[in-house]
Amino acid sequence: MILDPFTLSTFKVFLPTVFAFTTGIIIAPFISSWLYANKMWKKKSVQLTIDGKEATITKTLHNDEKQKTPRMGGIVILGSVAATILFFWMIQNIFPSDFSSKLDFLSRNQTWLPLFTFFIGGLVGWIDDYMVVAEKFDYKAGGLSLYKRLGAVTLLGIAGAWWFYTKLDVSTVHIPFVGGWDLGLWFIPFFIITTIATYSGGVIDGIDGLSGGVFASIFSAYGVIAFAQNQIDLAAFCFVLVGGIMAFLWFNIPPARFYLSETGTTSLTITLTVIAFLTRQVILLPIIALPLVAGPLSNILQLLSKKYRGKKIF
Repeated sequence: MILDPFTLSTFKVFLPTVFAFTTGIIIAPFISSWLYANKMWKKKSVQLTIDGKEATITKTLHNDEKQKTPRMGGIVILGSVAATILFFWMIQNIFPSDFSSKLDFLSRNQTWLPLFTFFIGGLVGWIDDYMVVAEKFDYKAGGLSLYKRLGAVTLLGIAGAWWFYTKLDVSTVHIPFVGGWDLGLWFIPFFIITTIATYSGGVIDGIDGLSGGVFASIFSAYGVIAFAQNQIDLAAFCFVLVGGIMAFLWFNIPPARFYLSETGTTSLTITLTVIAFLTRQVILLPIIALPLVAGPLSNILQLLSKKYRGKKIF
């Protein structure tokens, strides 16, 4: 049976997504058991706010030492995505055929870079989470200091900007209803700033299930955009991420088995930046990812209000 291109593309997106979700559902209980066995939760509640003052409200809302809910739930997403990519790559190499080759969505121009940022971002986030649970603090709130995290994210932004500018020959930003705007060398700092700004949106992980639901919606939107642009490999990757996120959410229903934490949010936010640029729809990022924008913006407004007005806005 010969499938038409649209049906084949639909299979290429649908089958890996289902596989990622199923894999996440299977591995999550094992990951959860390991996290609980090794007591991978924060041993102390947050004592100080980002401006160094006593976190009176936060301490009442987040009783980490009493709840004993592990961090590093992002491993479920990382594991399901890795298993999915490896499975379809192996199928294509072990049982080569026109159909199996079409299902393999690992490609240099569409998925290499987001895969790189996804796993390296996950590693950076895992290091921060491990330092929190091991009580090896770089600063009073625990984990890696903000400067070290931003430094790592900036390096990833530089690597991404370099890949786009030199390897993919991209220096143009598409503006809806206007057209392309060639930034030239300014594309590199624009990419880096966008990476840092998107990463700052990871603060929404503070509420159970919110970050997972938001990220699932965002990557679904960019998956549809990529599919409409005939970037089928990238669309498949986006929906594989959604499949992994949905598996995480299955176990994040209150009472949550684990939290996404930096392991998940760092990998997803940085990868989101790359996907937004690959689809040439980075200008739509603040709209599609509105909750990621609202989170850090509200934090900034709160800090400014406390500093100059002596009280919070909200």
